Amino acid sequence: MFKAAINAELLKDAVAALAVIVDEVRFKIKPEGISVKAVDPANVAMGIFELGSSAFDEYDADECEIGVDLNKIMDLLGIADKNDTVQMELEEGNHKLLIDVGGLSYTLSLLDPSTIRAEPRVPQLELPAKVVLNGADLRRAVKAAEKISDHMLMGVSDDTFYMEAKGDTDQVRLEMGRDQLIDLKAGEACSLFSLDYLTDIVKPTNKVNEVTLSLGKDFPILIDFEIANGAGRISYLLAPRIESD
Repeated sequence: MFKAAINAELLKDAVAALAVIVDEVRFKIKPEGISVKAVDPANVAMGIFELGSSAFDEYDADECEIGVDLNKIMDLLGIADKNDTVQMELEEGNHKLLIDVGGLSYTLSLLDPSTIRAEPRVPQLELPAKVVLNGADLRRAVKAAEKISDHMLMGVSDDTFYMEAKGDTDQVRLEMGRDQLIDLKAGEACSLFSLDYLTDIVKPTNKVNEVTLSLGKDFPILIDFEIANGAGRISYLLAPRIESD
């Protein structure tokens, strides 16, 4: 059993944060909330998503798992006003999700969870550096890097966090000292990342006051921030791009 009501804009932002890396997911529904762990088809980016029951206006659920096409959900939410309330109810026998929003009623066919890639194992990484910054600053640096290159270097040197992109002839670099950051734990960190992935991953951070980046040397980056006014969280693990000498 699953029955819930939630603000349309809040749900759209939460689903959009997950949809940047995968199209189809297994939603694990429990009495305390919804969670997803998913990895993109190329095994480059992983998303770890949690949306607690407190994010909802109404929430009543037994433990179950459903398969969802995120593109269908995003299309549906795209016609909702931001102040609309989305009502959802699981029709278990028919594998349908009944959705009411803005006076419209939808019957959404669910996917068989067994046809969706199994939940990945989250690796345990020792990442020595941690940076906390405003999401808009991160997004601005990534957008600037896109103009120059298809990859971006991110690292920590002494008490400075830097993001740098180099093209054939041009270069862009942003440095932020400890006084410009919300928090900084210095450590040896310098890794190169694909902007094809990074650009999509940072899109949801534009509205986020605090984004935490955990970094190492030629290690994946962990990008972590709250969603749904603190009632949820999403973490991305992005593998580095290793350049040959």
